[in-house]
Amino acid sequence: MTVTRAASQHEPHTDRLSAGTRFLLAAACFVITVAGMKAAVSIVVPFLLAVFVAIICLPALLWLQRKRVPTVLAVLIIVIAILVSALLVGALVGTSLNEFSAALPEYQQRLREETAALRRWLGGLGIEVSETVVHDMFDPGIAMQLAANMLTGLTGVLTRGLLIVITVIFILLEASTLPAKLRTALRDPEASLGGFALFVRNLNRYLAIKTVISLITGVAVGVWVALLGVDYAVLWGLLAFLLNFVPNIGSIIAAVPAVLLAWLQSDVATAAATAVGYLVVNLVLGNLIEPRLMGRRLGLSPLIVFLSLLFWGWVLGPVGMLLSVPLTMILKIGLETNTDTRWVAVLLGSAPDARATRSDAAVAQ
Repeated sequence: MTVTRAASQHEPHTDRLSAGTRFLLAAACFVITVAGMKAAVSIVVPFLLAVFVAIICLPALLWLQRKRVPTVLAVLIIVIAILVSALLVGALVGTSLNEFSAALPEYQQRLREETAALRRWLGGLGIEVSETVVHDMFDPGIAMQLAANMLTGLTGVLTRGLLIVITVIFILLEASTLPAKLRTALRDPEASLGGFALFVRNLNRYLAIKTVISLITGVAVGVWVALLGVDYAVLWGLLAFLLNFVPNIGSIIAAVPAVLLAWLQSDVATAAATAVGYLVVNLVLGNLIEPRLMGRRLGLSPLIVFLSLLFWGWVLGPVGMLLSVPLTMILKIGLETNTDTRWVAVLLGSAPDARATRSDAAVAQ
Protein backbone atom coordinates (compact mmCIF):
# COMPACT_ATOMS: atom_id res chain seq x y z
CA MET A 1 0.00 0.00 0.00
CA THR A 2 2.88 2.32 0.86
CA VAL A 3 4.65 1.58 -2.40
CA THR A 4 1.43 2.07 -4.38
CA ARG A 5 0.70 5.38 -2.65
CA ALA A 6 4.26 6.61 -3.30
CA ALA A 7 4.03 5.64 -6.95
CA SER A 8 0.70 7.39 -7.32
CA GLN A 9 2.17 10.53 -5.76
CA HIS A 10 4.94 10.60 -8.37
CA GLU A 11 2.68 10.00 -11.39
CA PRO A 12 1.41 13.63 -11.75
CA HIS A 13 5.00 14.94 -11.52
CA THR A 14 6.07 12.49 -14.23
CA ASP A 15 3.16 13.57 -16.44
CA ARG A 16 4.02 17.25 -16.01
CA LEU A 17 7.69 16.57 -16.79
CA SER A 18 6.72 14.59 -19.87
CA ALA A 19 4.44 17.37 -21.12
CA GLY A 20 7.16 19.95 -20.51
CA THR A 21 9.71 17.84 -22.34
CA ARG A 22 7.38 17.47 -25.29
CA PHE A 23 6.83 21.21 -25.37
CA LEU A 24 10.57 21.93 -25.30
CA LEU A 25 11.18 19.43 -28.09
CA ALA A 26 8.40 20.97 -30.20
CA ALA A 27 9.77 24.48 -29.57
CA ALA A 28 13.30 23.37 -30.48
CA CYS A 29 12.06 21.76 -33.69
CA PHE A 30 10.16 24.93 -34.56
CA VAL A 31 13.22 27.15 -34.02
CA ILE A 32 15.44 24.85 -36.08
CA THR A 33 12.88 24.69 -38.88
CA VAL A 34 12.48 28.49 -39.02
CA ALA A 35 16.26 29.01 -38.96
CA GLY A 36 16.64 26.52 -41.81
CA MET A 37 13.92 28.21 -43.87
CA LYS A 38 15.51 31.63 -43.34
CA ALA A 39 18.94 30.33 -44.33
CA ALA A 40 17.58 28.62 -47.47
CA VAL A 41 15.13 31.37 -48.45
CA SER A 42 16.41 31.47 -52.06
CA ILE A 43 15.31 27.86 -52.47
CA VAL A 44 12.31 27.78 -50.15
CA VAL A 45 10.43 30.73 -51.74
CA PRO A 46 10.39 29.34 -55.33
CA PHE A 47 9.42 25.93 -53.96
CA LEU A 48 6.53 27.37 -51.94
CA LEU A 49 5.34 29.33 -54.97
CA ALA A 50 5.46 26.15 -57.02
CA VAL A 51 3.46 24.28 -54.38
CA PHE A 52 0.77 26.97 -54.30
CA VAL A 53 0.57 27.08 -58.10
CA ALA A 54 0.27 23.29 -58.18
CA ILE A 55 -2.47 23.28 -55.54
CA ILE A 56 -4.42 25.91 -57.47
CA CYS A 57 -4.01 23.90 -60.69
CA LEU A 58 -4.87 20.54 -59.10
CA PRO A 59 -8.67 20.83 -59.59
CA ALA A 60 -8.10 21.54 -63.30
CA LEU A 61 -5.86 18.48 -63.53
CA LEU A 62 -8.46 16.27 -61.83
CA TRP A 63 -11.19 17.65 -64.15
CA LEU A 64 -9.12 16.85 -67.24
CA GLN A 65 -8.44 13.36 -65.92
CA ARG A 66 -12.18 12.80 -65.40
CA LYS A 67 -12.61 13.76 -69.07
CA ARG A 68 -10.24 10.86 -69.87
CA VAL A 69 -7.37 13.13 -70.87
CA PRO A 70 -4.02 11.37 -70.27
CA THR A 71 -2.15 12.69 -67.25
CA VAL A 72 0.91 13.80 -69.21
CA LEU A 73 -1.22 15.67 -71.75
CA ALA A 74 -3.32 17.24 -68.96
CA VAL A 75 -0.17 18.47 -67.17
CA LEU A 76 1.15 19.82 -70.49
CA ILE A 77 -2.07 21.77 -71.08
CA ILE A 78 -1.93 23.27 -67.58
CA VAL A 79 1.75 24.20 -67.90
CA ILE A 80 1.13 25.91 -71.25
CA ALA A 81 -1.72 27.89 -69.67
CA ILE A 82 0.59 28.91 -66.79
CA LEU A 83 3.34 30.02 -69.17
CA VAL A 84 0.95 32.01 -71.37
CA SER A 85 -0.53 33.72 -68.29
CA ALA A 86 2.92 34.50 -66.89
CA LEU A 87 4.10 35.95 -70.23
CA LEU A 88 1.01 38.14 -70.52
CA VAL A 89 1.36 39.43 -66.95
CA GLY A 90 5.09 39.99 -67.45
CA ALA A 91 4.51 41.92 -70.66
CA LEU A 92 1.83 44.09 -69.04
CA VAL A 93 3.54 44.69 -65.72
CA GLY A 94 7.25 44.67 -66.59
CA THR A 95 7.32 48.01 -68.38
CA SER A 96 5.07 49.72 -65.83
CA LEU A 97 7.16 48.40 -62.93
CA ASN A 98 10.41 49.65 -64.48
CA GLU A 99 8.93 53.08 -65.18
CA PHE A 100 7.43 53.35 -61.70
CA SER A 101 10.71 52.29 -60.04
CA ALA A 102 12.62 54.89 -62.09
CA ALA A 103 10.14 57.66 -61.22
CA LEU A 104 9.82 56.63 -57.54
CA PRO A 105 12.43 59.11 -56.15
CA GLU A 106 10.66 61.96 -57.95
CA TYR A 107 7.27 60.90 -56.56
CA GLN A 108 8.71 60.63 -53.05
CA GLN A 109 10.23 64.12 -53.30
CA ARG A 110 6.96 65.62 -54.55
CA LEU A 111 5.14 63.82 -51.75
CA ARG A 112 7.46 65.35 -49.17
CA GLU A 113 6.86 68.79 -50.69
CA GLU A 114 3.10 68.31 -50.51
CA THR A 115 3.42 67.11 -46.91
CA ALA A 116 5.49 70.18 -46.05
CA ALA A 117 2.87 72.44 -47.65
CA LEU A 118 0.16 70.70 -45.63
CA ARG A 119 2.20 71.19 -42.46
CA ARG A 120 2.57 74.91 -43.21
CA TRP A 121 -1.17 75.18 -43.83
CA LEU A 122 -1.87 73.57 -40.48
CA GLY A 123 0.62 75.96 -38.89
CA GLY A 124 -1.37 78.87 -40.30
CA LEU A 125 -4.39 77.48 -38.45
CA GLY A 126 -2.43 77.39 -35.21
CA ILE A 127 -1.70 73.66 -35.33
CA GLU A 128 2.04 73.24 -35.07
CA VAL A 129 3.42 69.93 -36.37
CA SER A 130 7.14 69.26 -36.08
CA GLU A 131 8.90 68.40 -39.34
CA THR A 132 11.04 65.86 -37.52
CA VAL A 133 7.98 64.10 -36.13
CA VAL A 134 6.37 63.95 -39.56
CA HIS A 135 9.53 62.61 -41.17
CA ASP A 136 10.28 60.04 -38.47
CA MET A 137 6.78 58.82 -37.64
CA PHE A 138 4.79 59.49 -40.80
CA ASP A 139 6.70 59.34 -44.08
CA PRO A 140 4.15 58.62 -46.84
CA GLY A 141 6.94 57.83 -49.27
CA ILE A 142 7.59 54.63 -47.35
CA ALA A 143 4.28 53.20 -48.58
CA MET A 144 5.26 53.73 -52.21
CA GLN A 145 8.71 52.27 -51.56
CA LEU A 146 7.12 49.25 -49.87
CA ALA A 147 4.89 48.62 -52.88
CA ALA A 148 7.84 48.90 -55.25
CA ASN A 149 10.00 46.58 -53.12
CA MET A 150 7.23 43.99 -52.89
CA LEU A 151 6.64 43.93 -56.65
CA THR A 152 10.36 43.96 -57.39
CA GLY A 153 10.91 41.10 -54.95
CA LEU A 154 8.19 39.07 -56.62
CA THR A 155 9.68 39.82 -60.05
CA GLY A 156 13.08 38.67 -58.78
CA VAL A 157 11.60 35.37 -57.65
CA LEU A 158 9.78 34.89 -60.95
CA THR A 159 13.11 35.17 -62.78
CA ARG A 160 13.58 31.60 -61.56
CA GLY A 161 10.46 30.76 -63.54
CA LEU A 162 12.00 27.67 -65.15
CA LEU A 163 12.70 26.12 -61.74
CA ILE A 164 9.17 26.93 -60.58
CA VAL A 165 7.56 25.48 -63.73
CA ILE A 166 9.62 22.28 -63.54
CA THR A 167 8.70 21.86 -59.87
CA VAL A 168 5.00 22.39 -60.69
CA ILE A 169 5.21 19.72 -63.41
CA PHE A 170 6.69 17.13 -61.05
CA ILE A 171 4.21 17.98 -58.26
CA LEU A 172 1.24 17.57 -60.62
CA LEU A 173 2.60 14.30 -62.02
CA GLU A 174 3.16 13.01 -58.49
CA ALA A 175 -0.29 14.13 -57.32
CA SER A 176 -2.04 11.60 -59.57
CA THR A 177 -0.15 8.65 -58.06
CA LEU A 178 0.13 9.84 -54.45
CA PRO A 179 -3.18 8.33 -53.17
CA ALA A 180 -2.23 4.89 -54.51
CA LYS A 181 1.21 5.14 -52.89
CA LEU A 182 -0.31 6.11 -49.55
CA ARG A 183 -2.78 3.22 -49.67
CA THR A 184 0.12 0.84 -50.23
CA ALA A 185 2.39 2.37 -47.58
CA LEU A 186 -0.09 2.89 -44.72
CA ARG A 187 -1.32 0.12 -42.45
CA ASP A 188 -4.81 1.57 -42.16
CA PRO A 189 -5.11 3.65 -45.32
CA GLU A 190 -8.82 4.49 -45.11
CA ALA A 191 -8.54 5.96 -41.61
CA SER A 192 -5.36 7.90 -42.42
CA LEU A 193 -6.50 9.08 -45.84
CA GLY A 194 -9.76 10.40 -44.40
CA GLY A 195 -7.99 13.23 -42.58
CA PHE A 196 -5.62 13.80 -45.49
CA ALA A 197 -8.52 14.04 -47.96
CA LEU A 198 -10.28 16.53 -45.69
CA PHE A 199 -7.11 18.62 -45.46
CA VAL A 200 -6.60 18.66 -49.25
CA ARG A 201 -10.28 19.41 -49.91
CA ASN A 202 -10.37 22.37 -47.50
CA LEU A 203 -7.04 23.70 -48.78
CA ASN A 204 -8.12 23.49 -52.42
CA ARG A 205 -11.40 25.20 -51.58
CA TYR A 206 -9.69 28.02 -49.71
CA LEU A 207 -7.06 28.70 -52.38
CA ALA A 208 -9.55 28.44 -55.26
CA ILE A 209 -12.02 30.89 -53.68
CA LYS A 210 -9.27 33.25 -52.55
CA THR A 211 -7.65 33.28 -55.98
CA VAL A 212 -10.92 34.00 -57.79
CA ILE A 213 -11.89 36.77 -55.35
CA SER A 214 -8.40 38.27 -55.56
CA LEU A 215 -8.50 38.18 -59.36
CA ILE A 216 -11.86 39.97 -59.43
CA THR A 217 -10.50 42.51 -56.92
CA GLY A 218 -7.44 43.19 -59.03
CA VAL A 219 -9.43 43.62 -62.24
CA ALA A 220 -11.98 45.91 -60.55
CA VAL A 221 -9.27 48.09 -58.98
CA GLY A 222 -7.29 48.28 -62.22
CA VAL A 223 -10.35 49.32 -64.23
CA TRP A 224 -11.38 51.92 -61.63
CA VAL A 225 -8.01 53.67 -61.37
CA ALA A 226 -7.68 53.56 -65.18
CA LEU A 227 -11.04 55.33 -65.52
CA LEU A 228 -9.82 57.99 -63.09
CA GLY A 229 -6.69 58.48 -65.19
CA VAL A 230 -4.20 57.32 -62.55
CA ASP A 231 -0.89 56.14 -64.01
CA TYR A 232 0.22 52.49 -63.81
CA ALA A 233 -3.31 51.11 -63.51
CA VAL A 234 -2.14 47.57 -64.36
CA LEU A 235 0.47 47.78 -61.61
CA TRP A 236 -2.10 48.80 -58.99
CA GLY A 237 -4.45 46.03 -60.16
CA LEU A 238 -1.67 43.46 -59.76
CA LEU A 239 -0.79 44.81 -56.32
CA ALA A 240 -4.46 44.64 -55.27
CA PHE A 241 -4.63 41.03 -56.54
CA LEU A 242 -1.53 39.98 -54.61
CA LEU A 243 -2.29 41.79 -51.36
CA ASN A 244 -5.87 40.53 -51.31
CA PHE A 245 -4.36 37.28 -50.03
CA VAL A 246 -3.61 39.28 -46.85
CA PRO A 247 -7.00 40.00 -45.24
CA ASN A 248 -7.85 43.19 -43.38
CA ILE A 249 -4.59 45.09 -43.81
CA GLY A 250 -3.67 43.89 -47.32
CA SER A 251 -6.26 46.07 -49.02
CA ILE A 252 -5.05 49.11 -47.03
CA ILE A 253 -1.43 48.54 -48.05
CA ALA A 254 -2.51 48.12 -51.69
CA ALA A 255 -4.61 51.31 -51.68
CA VAL A 256 -2.13 53.73 -50.08
CA PRO A 257 0.39 54.07 -52.96
CA ALA A 258 -2.35 54.38 -55.60
CA VAL A 259 -4.20 57.04 -53.57
CA LEU A 260 -0.98 58.97 -52.98
CA LEU A 261 -0.10 58.84 -56.68
CA ALA A 262 -3.60 60.05 -57.60
CA TRP A 263 -3.11 62.98 -55.21
CA LEU A 264 0.29 63.87 -56.68
CA GLN A 265 -0.82 63.39 -60.26
CA SER A 266 -4.18 65.19 -60.08
CA ASP A 267 -5.80 66.58 -56.95
CA VAL A 268 -7.41 65.68 -53.66
CA ALA A 269 -10.76 64.87 -55.34
CA THR A 270 -9.14 62.23 -57.57
CA ALA A 271 -7.34 60.76 -54.57
CA ALA A 272 -10.63 60.62 -52.64
CA ALA A 273 -12.38 58.96 -55.59
CA THR A 274 -9.57 56.39 -55.79
CA ALA A 275 -9.90 55.65 -52.08
CA VAL A 276 -13.68 55.29 -52.39
CA GLY A 277 -13.22 52.81 -55.25
CA TYR A 278 -10.87 50.67 -53.16
CA LEU A 279 -13.27 50.87 -50.23
CA VAL A 280 -16.30 49.78 -52.26
CA VAL A 281 -14.48 46.90 -53.97
CA ASN A 282 -13.12 45.54 -50.70
CA LEU A 283 -16.39 45.97 -48.81
CA VAL A 284 -18.41 44.14 -51.46
CA LEU A 285 -15.93 41.36 -52.22
CA GLY A 286 -14.04 41.05 -48.94
CA ASN A 287 -16.84 41.58 -46.42
CA LEU A 288 -19.94 40.34 -48.24
CA ILE A 289 -19.14 37.80 -50.96
CA GLU A 290 -15.97 36.12 -49.68
CA PRO A 291 -17.26 35.27 -46.16
CA ARG A 292 -20.40 33.71 -47.66
CA LEU A 293 -18.32 31.51 -49.97
CA MET A 294 -15.67 30.51 -47.45
CA GLY A 295 -17.71 30.33 -44.28
CA ARG A 296 -16.73 31.51 -40.83
CA ARG A 297 -14.63 28.42 -40.17
CA LEU A 298 -12.03 29.27 -42.82
CA GLY A 299 -11.36 32.71 -41.36
CA LEU A 300 -8.40 33.80 -39.29
CA SER A 301 -8.28 36.07 -36.27
CA PRO A 302 -7.19 39.62 -37.22
CA LEU A 303 -4.41 39.36 -34.62
CA ILE A 304 -3.18 36.11 -36.20
CA VAL A 305 -3.28 37.74 -39.65
CA PHE A 306 -1.10 40.62 -38.45
CA LEU A 307 1.35 38.37 -36.59
CA SER A 308 1.62 35.97 -39.53
CA LEU A 309 2.34 38.92 -41.84
CA LEU A 310 5.21 40.02 -39.58
CA PHE A 311 6.54 36.50 -39.05
CA TRP A 312 6.50 35.23 -42.64
CA GLY A 313 7.71 38.59 -43.93
CA TRP A 314 10.69 38.31 -41.58
CA VAL A 315 11.41 34.71 -42.58
CA LEU A 316 10.81 34.82 -46.35
CA GLY A 317 10.99 38.52 -47.25
CA PRO A 318 8.44 40.41 -49.38
CA VAL A 319 7.09 37.23 -50.96
CA GLY A 320 6.58 35.83 -47.47
CA MET A 321 4.20 38.72 -46.76
CA LEU A 322 2.11 37.66 -49.76
CA LEU A 323 2.18 34.01 -48.71
CA SER A 324 1.71 34.70 -44.99
CA VAL A 325 -2.03 34.06 -44.79
CA PRO A 326 -2.08 31.03 -47.16
CA LEU A 327 0.75 29.46 -45.16
CA THR A 328 -1.06 30.13 -41.88
CA MET A 329 -4.29 28.78 -43.39
CA ILE A 330 -2.47 25.56 -44.33
CA LEU A 331 -1.33 25.25 -40.72
CA LYS A 332 -4.86 25.94 -39.45
CA ILE A 333 -6.49 23.45 -41.84
CA GLY A 334 -3.90 20.83 -40.91
CA LEU A 335 -4.58 21.36 -37.21
CA GLU A 336 -8.34 21.06 -37.81
CA THR A 337 -8.00 17.56 -39.27
CA ASN A 338 -6.54 16.18 -36.02
CA THR A 339 -8.77 15.89 -32.96
CA ASP A 340 -5.80 16.47 -30.63
CA THR A 341 -4.86 19.79 -32.23
CA ARG A 342 -8.27 21.13 -33.28
CA TRP A 343 -8.38 23.41 -30.24
CA VAL A 344 -5.31 25.27 -31.60
CA ALA A 345 -7.12 25.78 -34.93
CA VAL A 346 -10.10 27.21 -33.06
CA LEU A 347 -7.82 29.72 -31.32
CA LEU A 348 -6.32 30.74 -34.68
CA GLY A 349 -9.76 31.24 -36.24
CA SER A 350 -11.92 34.33 -36.27
CA ALA A 351 -14.82 32.61 -34.46
CA PRO A 352 -15.69 29.02 -33.49
CA ASP A 353 -18.08 27.09 -35.69
CA ALA A 354 -19.25 24.08 -33.73
CA ARG A 355 -21.31 22.55 -36.50
CA ALA A 356 -18.46 22.66 -39.01
CA THR A 357 -16.05 21.23 -36.46
CA ARG A 358 -18.38 18.31 -35.68
CA SER A 359 -18.94 17.58 -39.37
CA ASP A 360 -15.20 17.61 -40.05
CA ALA A 361 -14.61 15.25 -37.15
CA ALA A 362 -17.21 12.87 -38.55
CA VAL A 363 -15.56 12.95 -41.98
CA ALA A 364 -12.11 12.39 -40.51
CA GLN A 365 -13.37 9.38 -38.56
